[in-house]
Amino acid sequence: MLLQLQPAKLIKRYKRFLADIEFTNGEQTTIHCANTGAMKGCAEPGDTVWYSTSANAKRKYPFSWEITVSKDEHFICVNTLRANQLVEEALHKDLITELSGFNLLQREVKYGNENSRIDFLARYNDAPDTYIEVKSVTLLESGHGYFPDAVTTRGQKHLRELMDMVAQGHRAVLLFAVLHTGINDIAAADHVDPIYAKLLKEAQQAGVEIIAYKAEFSLKKGELNISLDDKVPFITR
Repeated sequence: MLLQLQPAKLIKRYKRFLADIEFTNGEQTTIHCANTGAMKGCAEPGDTVWYSTSANAKRKYPFSWEITVSKDEHFICVNTLRANQLVEEALHKDLITELSGFNLLQREVKYGNENSRIDFLARYNDAPDTYIEVKSVTLLESGHGYFPDAVTTRGQKHLRELMDMVAQGHRAVLLFAVLHTGINDIAAADHVDPIYAKLLKEAQQAGVEIIAYKAEFSLKKGELNISLDDKVPFITR
């Protein structure tokens, strides 16, 4: 994925979807933040942020926060919309070996008993359908990555749905897209959402596959290339 970006300094994030930034000339503006999480460690005042510019003249906030460069010089993709885009690109390039070889890939398919939509539904010849749920990981603590970074009842629902798919004879995969260069392994954040952590362990025991792939970042003269092709371990605690 190639993005055209511009740098600025973060002043503060607020109201979940907004952030104030300062340009290099000292002017300030408000940008959109497509991230509903806590963004712990990803939104510290003074951090360098990289933003994209929308061509849609009707948008109230034409700039979108894409990347944070932390004080430790870690690259963090904070736009959670990018996770599914990166996964889709990686799937079509067969970079995620556990999910390669499909005949058909569909996005946002309705399924389950709790009125959900699966991120991707993959079909492989005569094999059972594969339901793929994508989660973006950006929480780094004590050298390890964790999910979630806030209590997520929606994520809990998705785990129940995936377990139901396995019970019905399908294949279910929880795919963590690690969008933080400082994260080299991940685990369930039971200190953040113990219910989610418990459900995740139950899901794994029920046959839901858990895999994680990390993004690589390359930034040159405002052009950012991101690819999801580096597998990292999921640690069961």
